[in-house]
Amino acid sequence: MKKILSVSLGSASRDHTTQHTFLGQECELSRKGTDADFEKALEMYRQYDGVVDAFGVGGLEFYLGVGKRRYYFREGRRIRAAVRVSKIGDGNGVKAPLVKRALDALEKRLNEEGRTLSGMKGLKTNAVDRYSMAEALANAGCDMVYGDLMFSLGLPIPVRRLATVRLLAAVLLPVITQLPFKLFYPLGSAQDREPEPRWEQYYQEADLLAGDFVSIRAHMPHDLSGKIVLTNTTTARNVEELQQRGLHLLVTTTPRLEGRSFGTNVMEATLLALMEKPQSQVTPADFLDLIERIPLEPNLEVLN
Repeated sequence: MKKILSVSLGSASRDHTTQHTFLGQECELSRKGTDADFEKALEMYRQYDGVVDAFGVGGLEFYLGVGKRRYYFREGRRIRAAVRVSKIGDGNGVKAPLVKRALDALEKRLNEEGRTLSGMKGLKTNAVDRYSMAEALANAGCDMVYGDLMFSLGLPIPVRRLATVRLLAAVLLPVITQLPFKLFYPLGSAQDREPEPRWEQYYQEADLLAGDFVSIRAHMPHDLSGKIVLTNTTTARNVEELQQRGLHLLVTTTPRLEGRSFGTNVMEATLLALMEKPQSQVTPADFLDLIERIPLEPNLEVLN
């Protein structure tokens, strides 16, 4: 059995373990949160290095890819240095193809309702995080607001063009990536707090809310009637919460396994574990091949 462990800086309340068969290979997928304790996370990486086939990096990424540039996190480098034997993935290797499949499924569903993504108003909480999603939504014709300055820095300034996002990234990310990740993203118990509605104008104007679910949830309003959420990791409790708020469609880029859609870091780690080659030899084509052969389908749920 292949063992995949996601070590997350997020809340331990979101921990989950399941078993699933991919292409005839039994896999055990686990997520363990450290409640924002970075040193504890490092210790877990060292403890399970060589014990598990592959690690997923949760609550942090090695780098943010914006346009053609990569901005590496100092904390991500420390994690990468701690793992010497097991394979390790932060999700960057699979985000783009999984987003494409999710948007194709969403477009098909919208067409059944007599709608389309083209011209739809959207809010993406952060464009520098999952830039491939921001770019894909723009290419699909969505009328987007990017909330990087609002959701990460608390500044009431919406961004409406990807060119502006790239400029802000070039100016701010070389500094931000050298600071503790928890300064800009809810970690640990902060992920369990009740949502505190903020930036309501932009939530209400949008038909589509996209991005990391922790970020979307942090400030979502009580009423989400008729809206669509395009995101990644959601628990059964998250789904119930969204249903109670009137959400119409929930789309996750990863499949739901036993009530839980795991993050892209877990999916990348799983694919790495299934590959019979050193990680240094893995190419984007290898990821795409496995995604299509399994296949790794997005999850689309009509909640209301």
